[in-house]
Amino acid sequence: MKQIEAVNDFVIKFANVNGSGSASANELFAKAILRMGVPVSPRNIFPSNIQGLPTWYEVRVTEQGHMGRRGGTDMMVAMNPQTWDADVAELAPGGYLFYDNTRPLPPSRFRDDIRVIGMPLTEICNAVYQDARQRQLFKNIVYVGALAVMLGIEPQVIEKLFGEQYRGKEKLLASNVQALNLGCDFAREHLGEPVGLQVRRADRVGNRIFVDGNSAAALGCVYGGATVAAWYPITPSSSVAEAFQRYCAKFRVDPATGEHRFAIVQAEDELASIGMVVGAGWNGARAFTATSGPGISLMAEFIGLAYFAEIPVTLINVQRGGPSTGMPTRTQQADILACAYASHGDTKHVLLFPEDPHECFEQAAAALDLADRLQTPVFLMTDLDIGMNQRLCAPFEWDDSQAYDRGKVMRFEELEAGRDFGRYKDVDGDGIPWRTLPGTHPTKGSFFTRGTTRDAYARYSERGPDYIYNMERLLKKFATAATLVPQPVLRPAAQKTDLGVLYFGSTTPAMHEALEELEARGIHLDAMRLRAFPFPESVVQFLAEHRTVFVVEQNRDAQMRSLLINELEADPARLVRVLHFDGTPITARFVAGAIAAHVGAKETA
Repeated sequence: MKQIEAVNDFVIKFANVNGSGSASANELFAKAILRMGVPVSPRNIFPSNIQGLPTWYEVRVTEQGHMGRRGGTDMMVAMNPQTWDADVAELAPGGYLFYDNTRPLPPSRFRDDIRVIGMPLTEICNAVYQDARQRQLFKNIVYVGALAVMLGIEPQVIEKLFGEQYRGKEKLLASNVQALNLGCDFAREHLGEPVGLQVRRADRVGNRIFVDGNSAAALGCVYGGATVAAWYPITPSSSVAEAFQRYCAKFRVDPATGEHRFAIVQAEDELASIGMVVGAGWNGARAFTATSGPGISLMAEFIGLAYFAEIPVTLINVQRGGPSTGMPTRTQQADILACAYASHGDTKHVLLFPEDPHECFEQAAAALDLADRLQTPVFLMTDLDIGMNQRLCAPFEWDDSQAYDRGKVMRFEELEAGRDFGRYKDVDGDGIPWRTLPGTHPTKGSFFTRGTTRDAYARYSERGPDYIYNMERLLKKFATAATLVPQPVLRPAAQKTDLGVLYFGSTTPAMHEALEELEARGIHLDAMRLRAFPFPESVVQFLAEHRTVFVVEQNRDAQMRSLLINELEADPARLVRVLHFDGTPITARFVAGAIAAHVGAKETA
């Protein structure tokens, strides 16, 4: 049997029981490699119950800096008897199986083409710790210590991480260091045979930061000027509001008076939360809510009100598997159509698609600007993979001299001077009317906000021409939005090709790696990353220039493809689906394999 050998380029997966305290230990393992200058891309795959069901934590060690999932597992740390058979089967030939051999297993439970490494973790912990919970928790740290020795991770790096985590809590620090050393010592004495997977110090992290998308979006809202957040807890978006609260406590409290310059409300349900945000936006505050697919469904009527009454609202949708409760702790990109056309009747909404935490920060702030500029709901479309998993990305940047774009707000002086004010009147040709904020003028600039039809001056009207004027103006405003949203990013192929691929959001890291793999196979594609809906003109041009365009997305029904066909009248026969929707983040191997198979089949035909 030839064992897998790799330096700073492998995938290790931890199979644990949820609620066993493994996630923090596995995260510690990933951060230790990162501290050695080697990029990592970890993903926590966990169930939606509190404890008892299986959970996995996958760490991709990648000196080349690939942030997407590669596909395949080189080493499995199998700590869950319930998933043993599937976990062993997942290992690549020549891979490594590390397990607790306190209770030996028969040879039939293993494979001949992998290397098995047993360590009596339960026995070690039972001999040292009396408390059952301590035995469970520290078993995770013990195996981290053993893995560190086997893989070449410097134990002192892990000890330093402990020191930072337990600063001022010496008792906890000492007990964790003890457990780490138990694992290190056992591995040195009993597991001396070299392992083909090794971590070596490098300098490939650079100035990048390690952060999750939910925290980044929350910070973007702070810098983007949001002062109101109303939300109802729902996985996987809850940590957006929680992070916003932490950042507001740091940045939005007057140091002299202690006055809080923000309002955060945990509402009784999603309907109440979006209602509060709509009300705050109508009053001139920058306001947002954070939710997931089921929350969007419940918010639909209020979203329609904000669209038709033209009230700025920002919604951060951290997508998960659906329909209904679906897979609350799994990732998908399956709310595209639900958000693009949220509410009944003829509605179209602005969607932003960040690729990583850096763009979550940038686009959260941009969403608040766009909502004000366009006077409409704007959706930031992240997902669980970006939102809850930590990822290396470029540092956040902010220009303090940057002014918020409040759009067309008529001031007291203009009203006082007698400027004509029609709340829903298009005077500039871009479909965007002028608005006033409450209290701007004592007698001028007031209007009645309603969800029913009205004329250009906000007077109630059920006349067909008035309704048509408003609806066509809203379409014109949507066309204007296409020029204001983040524009697509083009990645040309190394040589001329009539093959193209469109992708967006969290598929991006896997897509970049897949393009490299396809190029190595002699398959060249021009690639365009979509960053927003409505689609700018450059997307139309890209479709026109390519005979076949693959559309890569993480849902069953090819929702982005449907949006392209519906909005751009693109030829369905030229748009090829590449769909991944099992709840796990898409892999580079899946994308490359799907595209290569299609191209190969066409060439054979």
